[in-house]
Amino acid sequence: MSLTQFYNCTALLLALTFGGVYGQTNPNFNVTLLVDYRAVEQTISLIEGQYVSTSSVAELRGNKIAASTAGLIAGDRSFPLLLRDYLDSLRYSQIIKNDVFNLEDVKRSSVEIRELLNELKMKNFARRVTATVEQLFPPDAEISVSIPVYIVAIGHENADAFVRRIKWYGENYQFVGENEGELTIVINLTQAVRYGKQLEDRFLSLLGVVAHEVFHASFSAYKDQSRTWQQFYTLHTNPLDKLLDLVQNEGIAYYLSLDQQGKGSLPRDWNDRIRTAFSTFNANARELLSRNLTAARMSEILRSANLSGYWESYGSIAGMAIAREIDLQLGRSLLIETITKGPYEFFIKYNKLVQGNSNLPVLDSAILQNTRD
Repeated sequence: MSLTQFYNCTALLLALTFGGVYGQTNPNFNVTLLVDYRAVEQTISLIEGQYVSTSSVAELRGNKIAASTAGLIAGDRSFPLLLRDYLDSLRYSQIIKNDVFNLEDVKRSSVEIRELLNELKMKNFARRVTATVEQLFPPDAEISVSIPVYIVAIGHENADAFVRRIKWYGENYQFVGENEGELTIVINLTQAVRYGKQLEDRFLSLLGVVAHEVFHASFSAYKDQSRTWQQFYTLHTNPLDKLLDLVQNEGIAYYLSLDQQGKGSLPRDWNDRIRTAFSTFNANARELLSRNLTAARMSEILRSANLSGYWESYGSIAGMAIAREIDLQLGRSLLIETITKGPYEFFIKYNKLVQGNSNLPVLDSAILQNTRD
């Protein structure tokens, strides 16, 4: 999920445009984005009245991933099977009830989506984005990965951009966990056209979205070759560990986008929102250690940590605040150190800051005890 629904990303373009300071400095940080526009192109062509096979559109990889992810968020695995019928309704201008893929929004915004699509094709943003993401990794990090990026127009309203790990078996696929499959980014242009009133604003904001997601993909690739991270995943497998891992990952990605806005870009109700996120985070952390925890409840707690709308995604917001405090109070090198050492280090460093500043939201004792085990 990206910050750009709430902040303008002008500072990001300035940072990325003026090479020098923001150019890549680590020759071993090799992240290549392989952009596939077919899903959004075919969907918009369908809306524009061109002859397009709805079956073929539904079977495009980008659309299949977007439909499955929408189903995951909504808790309904049947979504991918419904896509062709929904596209047929779109083609024949039928009323779409329970618009799970937000096709009516696609139809209303088709002109703006086409404009943004053309802008993406004209401007090569990949190198600027990867140079920015590189700044958050250890200077000796060795990351070599090609990341498929699917540009789509359909999907859940709470997923303007996301990263999945996928195994493909021909055109069949399976979503998998860490250390498996292919890192994949999906960007939904129907959501991206809401980023600003002007095309340039939308494009600038989309750069921030891509940087956010490229961080996730790069972090995942970094973990694959890190003995420290592999040991963490082997030894720390309780439900709370999964939440702490997610909070660090999403938190730093959210902070990456926030940091591009400059230090004075916080909303007026920042403190209230952060404290609310921490309150939910602490309560859910305690519940994840409960003996009465069910698998369904665990899944819901983890899902809602990052897929509940921007400010409602308590894990992402709490993690963003933690990353910000570490970066501003301890320095960028120590934030990078948490990437090297793992999520426990992320929370340990923040807790040290809490000890010296009573204004910071505190971490529940269950979280702190978990990082000592």
